[in-house]
Amino acid sequence: MDVFKGQNLLEFSDRFKTDDDCKEYLASIKAKSAYKCTRCNHTACQIRKDFGRQCNICGHIESATADTLFHKVKFGVRKAFFICFEMATTTKSLSASYMSVRYGVTEKTARLFMHKVREAMTSSGNDPMDGEVHVDEFVLGGRDEGKTGRSYDGKKKKAVTAVQLTQDGKVKRMYAMKIDDFSARSLQYIFVNHISREAQVTTDKWRGYRPIAKAYDITQIESNKGLNFKALHTMIHQVKSWIRTTYSWVSDDNLNRYFNEFCFRINRSQSKETIFNNLITNMVQGEKIYQSQLISN
Repeated sequence: MDVFKGQNLLEFSDRFKTDDDCKEYLASIKAKSAYKCTRCNHTACQIRKDFGRQCNICGHIESATADTLFHKVKFGVRKAFFICFEMATTTKSLSASYMSVRYGVTEKTARLFMHKVREAMTSSGNDPMDGEVHVDEFVLGGRDEGKTGRSYDGKKKKAVTAVQLTQDGKVKRMYAMKIDDFSARSLQYIFVNHISREAQVTTDKWRGYRPIAKAYDITQIESNKGLNFKALHTMIHQVKSWIRTTYSWVSDDNLNRYFNEFCFRINRSQSKETIFNNLITNMVQGEKIYQSQLISN
């Protein structure tokens, strides 16, 4: 099956007119990997009319949505596809309350499914940033009375972000993650998960980066109120503004999911033609997530 390309909503609606169109697309992605029956481990199957796969030995039927993040989507696969398309291709995405009105589902249903999509947007970590990388920490939330600077006991949500720059000083890739505090123990995870040991990293003079410099090539310079990290601070401003204006508030437990969504679009800004297919592939390859897991996390 041809990969869907582009960001045109009319073309998208023409391509995916029914649930069966969507299931056929999912089945074509699943067909790229070897089949193995989940019951008897047999490796041969037959394709049914609804694009499910039936084991040749035990007869077990695996639907097109089984063992994917579309598992047990009760409001329709086509609606789920449209939500994925909106989240992948729009600049700022939509809130769960707006998405619920747009597609005729409850706000809770929209929110939980959108969290599934954000899980699929998580970076694999297989391609760490190299070259010139800038790192800085920031906070989200209103002003804490009596708290200044990097207060450890403030109520604001704490985060750290890293951007990889091009030779022209523009943002090539970006990652952000929630941290518990501004210690080296917390800050190190952005390095371990997303930054190559070969990268030339620049940070401000916060002492929390000093222990990490034993393992990474880190240069510390004055921030000069962000003027020495213009691209980095522009991205920090954008992600904070996006969360504040689109969602108004997010919980600590879900903050990393929202960061996943923002960074997913930024990191694929040069490949918008295939961003939807990239997301659906991740949804197919991702392990199924139950509602209880989304609520508890």
